[in-house]
Amino acid sequence: MIPVAIMGHGVVGSGVAEIIATHKQKLFAAVGEEVYIKHILDLREFPDSPFADRFTKNFEDISNDIEVRIVVETMGGLHPSYEYVKDCLSKGKSVVTSNKELVAAYGAELLAIASEQNANFLFEASVGGGIPIIRPMNQCLVANNVSEIAGILNGTTNFILTKMIRENMSFEKALKLAQELGYAERNPAADVEGHDACRKICILASLAFGKHIYPDAVRTEGITGITLEDVEYASIWGGVIKLIGSVKKIDKDTIDIIVAPMFVPLNSQLANIDDVFNGIMVRGDCTGDVVFYGRGAGKLPTASAVVADMIDCVKHLKSRKYLFWADSDNSSVLPAEKSVTAMFVRGVANNRIDAYYKAKDAFGDIHILHKASAPENEFAFIVEPMAIEDIDATLARLEEKEGIQVISKIRIGDL
Repeated sequence: MIPVAIMGHGVVGSGVAEIIATHKQKLFAAVGEEVYIKHILDLREFPDSPFADRFTKNFEDISNDIEVRIVVETMGGLHPSYEYVKDCLSKGKSVVTSNKELVAAYGAELLAIASEQNANFLFEASVGGGIPIIRPMNQCLVANNVSEIAGILNGTTNFILTKMIRENMSFEKALKLAQELGYAERNPAADVEGHDACRKICILASLAFGKHIYPDAVRTEGITGITLEDVEYASIWGGVIKLIGSVKKIDKDTIDIIVAPMFVPLNSQLANIDDVFNGIMVRGDCTGDVVFYGRGAGKLPTASAVVADMIDCVKHLKSRKYLFWADSDNSSVLPAEKSVTAMFVRGVANNRIDAYYKAKDAFGDIHILHKASAPENEFAFIVEPMAIEDIDATLARLEEKEGIQVISKIRIGDL
């Protein structure tokens, strides 16, 4: 019998307990022993739970129990999750987590402690929920040099954008619907402002390129400024708008990483990933593009990934899986303003035709987008790839000297 402990009995934690209880034979067949929940840490009372006798409010009950060698962390947030996970790893207990915020902030440190103690720190569920991505990258794609990762990493924002694209629903109405359906929190900032996707792309970048990338080094833009006009122009251009987390290797020492809304061409494998689904594209030198697709959140999909990591830990109780990246100072991250991209620009001017001529003089080649229902003073065009700082400086000059007002700037995704 393998005793395990679960810290947190919320959506994911209760899902983990449910799967362990309802899939006993499946799990027994996988490891040859019964997996037994010995402790569940939560401050709340669950008198009607089938595990009511296992609950504790005292972390020390888990920390000091030498029989418990595998701990599941599903509390979320940074504190006390960080302190509890660090304590468990320091005592040689393997830890499984779904906590993307924890891994993005402290992954390098916790992996180092796990290595020192010959324990495992696994976090498959932290990026794609039920979508396998960490293990495939760490094992199945190990023969590849990964040059780029790009993905739709947040189901809430993808649901909102899908409603805007398919049903001409405003951002505000789509967000309200997402909240009513339980896809968005009452305070949706982590999703709609891009922070959730940022943490996930940081984890993937750290894994792919071997150095910890911290979220505060990543330029992060959300979807709160996206309008139905932008959605229509994306369609005229030949694509859709998606919130994309992207990291690309520039040279052996530098990566370009960003989270931002992008125009995605319809021929991209990411363009048709809709509603609450996620999709992650990994570009390897041997495999080419590989796309992982599925539900990126939800009780049982996420819990299934946690349980899979837990079973992996059971199989490696006397050995360590190699999952590791080094700490860093973020010096490998290209400054956001140096990033090169094509850009959609929309704005207003006293004379639209004159604005196009001035933009062409300033940028060189531009691709003009025509919308039949556009106001007479509205203009829209695509700037050919150049550094963000050059695009911003040129637009600032046009606004200052030519009376042009820029309303929207959206990257063009090379996906």
